[in-house]
Amino acid sequence: MLKIYDQKMCFANGTLVPAAECNDSSAKRTMAYSVLSAHNTSGDDSALRVKFDAMASHDITYVGIIQSARASGLEKFPMPYVLTNCHNSLCAVGGTINEDDHVFGLSAAKKYGGIYVPANQAVIHSYMREMFAAPGKMILGSDSHTRYGALGTMAVGEGGPELVKQLLGRTYDIAYPRVIAVELKGKVRKGVGPQDVALALIGATFKSGFVKNAVLEFVGEGIAALPVEYRNGIDVMTTESTCLSSVWMTDDKVRDYLSAYGRGEEFRRIAPGEGALYDGAVVIELDKVEPMIALPFHPSNVVPLAELIAHPREILEETEENGCKLLGLKPGAFRLTDKIVDGKIVVSQGVIAGCAGGTYDNLAVAANILKGKAVGTGAFNLTVYPGSQPTNLALVRNGYIASLIESGAVLKPCFCGPCFGAGDVPCNNGFSIRHTTRNFERREGSKPAEGQVASVALMDARSIAATAANGGVLTSALGLDFEENIAPFEYDSAVYASRVYNGFGKADSSVELVYGPNITDIPASEPLKDNLAVKLCSVINDPVTTTDELIPSGETSSYRSNPLRLAEFALSRKDPGYVGRSKEVRDGGNADVKAAAELCGVKGELTVGSAVFAVKPGDGSAREQAASCQRFLGGSANIAREYATKRYRSNLINWGMLPLISRDTEFELGDIVVIPGVRTAVESGAKEFAAKLVRGGEARDITLYMDALTDTEKRIVLDGCLINYYKFDRK
Repeated sequence: MLKIYDQKMCFANGTLVPAAECNDSSAKRTMAYSVLSAHNTSGDDSALRVKFDAMASHDITYVGIIQSARASGLEKFPMPYVLTNCHNSLCAVGGTINEDDHVFGLSAAKKYGGIYVPANQAVIHSYMREMFAAPGKMILGSDSHTRYGALGTMAVGEGGPELVKQLLGRTYDIAYPRVIAVELKGKVRKGVGPQDVALALIGATFKSGFVKNAVLEFVGEGIAALPVEYRNGIDVMTTESTCLSSVWMTDDKVRDYLSAYGRGEEFRRIAPGEGALYDGAVVIELDKVEPMIALPFHPSNVVPLAELIAHPREILEETEENGCKLLGLKPGAFRLTDKIVDGKIVVSQGVIAGCAGGTYDNLAVAANILKGKAVGTGAFNLTVYPGSQPTNLALVRNGYIASLIESGAVLKPCFCGPCFGAGDVPCNNGFSIRHTTRNFERREGSKPAEGQVASVALMDARSIAATAANGGVLTSALGLDFEENIAPFEYDSAVYASRVYNGFGKADSSVELVYGPNITDIPASEPLKDNLAVKLCSVINDPVTTTDELIPSGETSSYRSNPLRLAEFALSRKDPGYVGRSKEVRDGGNADVKAAAELCGVKGELTVGSAVFAVKPGDGSAREQAASCQRFLGGSANIAREYATKRYRSNLINWGMLPLISRDTEFELGDIVVIPGVRTAVESGAKEFAAKLVRGGEARDITLYMDALTDTEKRIVLDGCLINYYKFDRK
């Protein structure tokens, strides 16, 4: 089904072969090189300084981004900047504060010349595919699932400070990334959907880190048979492999897709040149892909659905055991085997939603599977969320919404909530199957610390619909008898024309920003001093720590415009004592930290702060608050074995925190780490730091490391954060 080639590969005669079999090859013939070089302003292919064509943010990120940019001298948006309202659009938590953010967003779009998409009109990535993505473009978004590669666009999801840089005319600075080819061969079978292909890819690549921070370049004859929305469904999930970006070959189907949205003139064919050279490859035989399921609590926990159905007890017992360990629960507190009834797995909920599941094609096929059938009157329920109002309207006009509603499915608005715990939270001990993007622990909205434990498995819409038609008994769509053909999608431009404010190029400086009581200024940060002493206020030894653990999603999203209040939630579900410990150091209870610095013979000015140790932090969301909340609580550094994603490391840097690495030191809560001469070391570009670990009044030598910083990143860390960097007006 899938094979990985950890070697140089070459694109020749329409397929991949080992590089040794190519007489003439070059990495400059890849699609990635073509797009990146067209957007690079440095003149150096190895050190990219990228300017994007457009940007996008949603309503748990755009307030902070605009506030940061304002504090740094923003006058107007220099490129199309889309502000969507698809995360806090329920307005169910925190009184008026969510809608206050939306009102602020509209006023900012008018003042600075932005594009404002009101609540429930479109999911951020659905809108960007429909209105902005096109071959050869680059788009930056403050959401990790910013992926439009199937349309020939290289898109990147990053934390908010990277968008601030673009708003201020600066660049996205990265070393030239590895490029990994993904060759698609053959044709998928009936009942196999895009989520199945995506999960197979994620399951094969995530744990090894094979594609981490690389660009995935999709090639091969198998692309031609896939509808564009099918490609989009695979592409958006590449985020879960931890790749940096993606790009696909384009063809007439992409041209037709763009033409349907009135953008046919933006189409151009892109493909790798003969002899394009890659750093490695993944080959997927589409005709061998089968329905897959990603069990709790990660999209990489993938098994074939048929295998789970055939051996439910063995697989679910192992999942239970691993889940209890991950959640820190006693054995039996997290249960899945009780879902086995007469040898079959009975689930409590199905959801098809958002940028991954809520496409026209997915929902239309699901409607065909459910046509004339019933979800049933038991505990199982099915909810569908179209990704955009144009999708919703086309589904209504072609009768698919009627079929879904007649079957007992519930239609909800265009909203990202089920992806991050703000909609359709399962019951305690509930087991939900979802065509969404993630199934991290607690991300579905439960609170294990309060005795609430639920879980999510990821599946494709086709098998979810098959399960719904079977009353909630877990069922594969492979081999199912249903009508696969669907009515063509037709876009009605009146939907967006009626509601979306398009102010790009029409900035009006006289417009006053509208502030609600929850929208506050960003706290000040101090520059890094000569020496650094940090107290470890949290030590996490889990194999991976997600951004949802660093700063939970769900109801906390309502406070993203109030930095200090949001910071109170930092690590709240993983280490509830962290906030208090870090605040104590920040607010003066740091005599032991200063004493440790004296013990180590430190002389000169001293930055005193807190730090978090985690084995591999930062998997998942791009949200900058995973770092900024630590900063506002007095954080000065993270220490890790490695960082799960480039975007989390960048967030730490942009908030003035050192992204340190320890290769072998075992840390304990309350340890104090002292780095003499840290400022000079950072200025000189040091990658190795002679440090002291103080424990129990005794100090010992340790070595810490840090991957290379760009010149700009050095100045940001030294200045204390990105806002300070701009205050000092360094260019």
